[in-house]
Amino acid sequence: MTERTVRRQARGLKRMAEILDAAELVIAEAGYPDMTTNQVAARAGLSPGSLYQFFRNKEEILDALVARYTIERQEFWETLLTAVTPQVPLETLVGRVVDESVAFKGRSPAYWSLLYGSATGDKLASASQLLHDAIARQVAALLRRRSPDLTEEHALLMGTMAVAMVKAVMPLVSAATPERARELVDELKLALGAYLAQAPRKGPATSKVSPPVRPRLAEK
Repeated sequence: MTERTVRRQARGLKRMAEILDAAELVIAEAGYPDMTTNQVAARAGLSPGSLYQFFRNKEEILDALVARYTIERQEFWETLLTAVTPQVPLETLVGRVVDESVAFKGRSPAYWSLLYGSATGDKLASASQLLHDAIARQVAALLRRRSPDLTEEHALLMGTMAVAMVKAVMPLVSAATPERARELVDELKLALGAYLAQAPRKGPATSKVSPPVRPRLAEK
């Protein structure tokens, strides 16, 4: 491979990244259903024809965004997984996951929209499901790392439930005032911690776990 070819490929990758950056902003502002390739091209400072050299339509842009998010989040989950042992307090683990999820919202607003928004259309629904499934598998891996007796099947079930809980609460966080948002995040951590505390078991029918007792709120 010649140096000229390497430079051309590097420029191409840089331009693709710029297009995806622009698409993120458009999706965050208008939503994916209303996004057009012309809007993305204009935001990226390109002509529509130049954009089509990289992405033929908005569906290909969506596929590329999902791939980008999957890779980016994989790095976070891998780093977290290496630090997990049965001795790590569940409260610490849940806190790191939830806090990072909230922080990632600010860095990648389109991810938030795709993952927690209302999926419209088969393509968007499929993309959202891919992101949900990937997170559920990562949560399952954390649970099994912390609770070795937990079966793979049940860990995935719990991971799926955890993602559903987060998905239900995060839109409320986005619409709330900063103070209210912090309260909602704290309640989410409490709910996730109480649910995931049931993880150390070999299967859903092999042990009976008493429902967790919710701590009393301090009087104001």
